[in-house]
Amino acid sequence: MSADFEKICDFVHELEKLKLVARKIKPKGMSRYENTAEHSWQVAMLAMSLLPYAQEELDGATAVKMLLLHDVVEIDTGDKFAYAADHLDTENETVAAERIFGLLPETLAAEMLATWLAFETGDTPESRFAKGIDRLIPVLQNVRNEGQSWVEHGITQTQILAKNSGVKNVSAELWDFVQVKVQDLVDRGLIAAS
Repeated sequence: MSADFEKICDFVHELEKLKLVARKIKPKGMSRYENTAEHSWQVAMLAMSLLPYAQEELDGATAVKMLLLHDVVEIDTGDKFAYAADHLDTENETVAAERIFGLLPETLAAEMLATWLAFETGDTPESRFAKGIDRLIPVLQNVRNEGQSWVEHGITQTQILAKNSGVKNVSAELWDFVQVKVQDLVDRGLIAAS
């Protein structure tokens, strides 16, 4: 049993590296960029808050677990800007997931890897919800930050709505809410329509 505890401790120590992975969004009112550990916590909290609004019946604990695990691979791959051409780097991410979850005892490693893969596949109510929430959080952050990362990278309303349309898998009403918020940034001249 102590060997399992050692492996779990090694895994948790490896997760410390998520605090060093800089993302492309700044926390509101700060000059620094958020890190992946902060993102993972915030996206899990958002998911828990929005579970009552999910349009599909789902296991909320599984969806939150997916969100806590989905970016662990960034320890090895770094954060990819969602609008970049190389954003979907599934081969390297799978190798990273196998390595990182492989630090755990075998049964736990298999369970976490399976949960990570289920999120990536996106073919369950939990993964559709989790992916929608993962797309929602940077939208909400950008809306509160006057479009900060979108402005810095010249991202348009058309790109934003296309990239984040998975939010409608959480709730159609929430997607309507997002579109109104993004339109407000266009109306205020902060981002271009297309």
